Amino acid sequence: MSKEFAIGSKVRVVALPPYVKTAEPMPMLRPPDVIQLGEEGIVIDRRPGGYWGIRFTRGAFLLDSQYIESTDTPPESHLE
Repeated sequence: MSKEFAIGSKVRVVALPPYVKTAEPMPMLRPPDVIQLGEEGIVIDRRPGGYWGIRFTRGAFLLDSQYIESTDTPPESHLE
C-alpha cells in the first residue's frame, strides 16, 4: 500500500533507490547519489505508478512512496 502526501508538503528521503528518475518532460535516470539519505524536499505532483515528483536542492526527481516519509506530521514524542 502506497502512502499519500499532499501537494506542497515536505518529505524526507528514508532510503535510496538503485537509481532516481528526473521529473522532466523527458525523464533521465541518474545515480542515487544526486540525493542524500535524510534530505528533505517538497512534493510537487503525483505521477502514475505510485511515484511522486519531489523538488530537492539539486533538482526535481520521481521517487516511489516507499523511499520517502512525511515531515509535516509532528513526532509522536510531542503527542502527550
